[in-house]
Amino acid sequence: MNALDAVNSLGHADSLGRLEDLPADYVKAINDLSVAPLWPQLRGLLPRGKPARATQPFMWRYQDIRPHLLRAGELTPIEKAERRVLVLCNPGHGLDKLVATPTIYVGLQLILPGEVAPNHRHTPTAVRFVIEGSGGYTTVNSEKCPMEKGDLILTPALNWHEHGHGGSGPVVWLDALDLPMIYAMEASYAIEGPSQTLNDALDASQNTYRRAGLLPYASLGQAQRADYPQIRYPWKEVREALGAIATVTPKDEAVQLAYVNPETGKPCLPTLGFSAQQLRAGQDFSPRKRSASSVIHVIEGQGESVIDGVTLQWGEGDTLAIPTHAEVTHRARAKDAYLFHVDDAPMQRALGFYEDF
Repeated sequence: MNALDAVNSLGHADSLGRLEDLPADYVKAINDLSVAPLWPQLRGLLPRGKPARATQPFMWRYQDIRPHLLRAGELTPIEKAERRVLVLCNPGHGLDKLVATPTIYVGLQLILPGEVAPNHRHTPTAVRFVIEGSGGYTTVNSEKCPMEKGDLILTPALNWHEHGHGGSGPVVWLDALDLPMIYAMEASYAIEGPSQTLNDALDASQNTYRRAGLLPYASLGQAQRADYPQIRYPWKEVREALGAIATVTPKDEAVQLAYVNPETGKPCLPTLGFSAQQLRAGQDFSPRKRSASSVIHVIEGQGESVIDGVTLQWGEGDTLAIPTHAEVTHRARAKDAYLFHVDDAPMQRALGFYEDF
């Protein structure tokens, strides 16, 4: 039996030496060399059995935030904001961290009629999920994508994108980015560029991949496939697909569809995963515990979620944060609800430690 096995078998979780046990001159000598002993901090870095979590189960109520977002439109012109966003900050991490979970940034972005959020690209990967309004659009690599309620639009890392509004009334969407991870790597930056020249074909990618199981014939046998062949996923079609799959899904199973690359079947982005769920009314749904953290946005309906014993009553437009390894139960009231999920499972799978249990 080695030393680590002996510690594990005896359960001596608190038997490691403390910093206070070391001579002050020794601590000073190694600290002066920018060196620190591991063992006094080992349990903090590698806690037993379950991660230490700062993320709190929390909900941001859209109807409470919306008036302040609209007022931001009055207080700050788009030229002064570039992106007019109110960031959803998890209280467990504080306002300065600007994170919903340790790996997921979420903000609510407002654009008003006639405004243009200028063209740029950046190292973090982002998506836009439309909450309200009509007439907005996002242009990604010269492809102009309309923005209607419930639509998902990808803006992958280092892809050019800009936003505009040619309609009336406010347009609001939810931004979700892997910004916390990229920032922690000291790899986060943006580059500005001139406004894009549009392709002739409006919304080309979603028209190309309009029906599951059907691909452009020229895509067959391609050795090199496009990394992001589909940019926009219209909610109208996703909702219809959820209704169809619900008819063949057993009552105790999730009615949930993943947004994927239509040519490979893999997650549509490499670090964050996205899915849409139809939550059946009057039925509790308890997914398996997962090592992934997640954010849920309510597209339609009302209900409640119990997350690690915290009950959150939600309605249309609200957004919830779910910590890693959380015990979760969702239920919809009166009629079916529709939820949009963002998680960091693709990143965890790529790194080899994703778990559900």
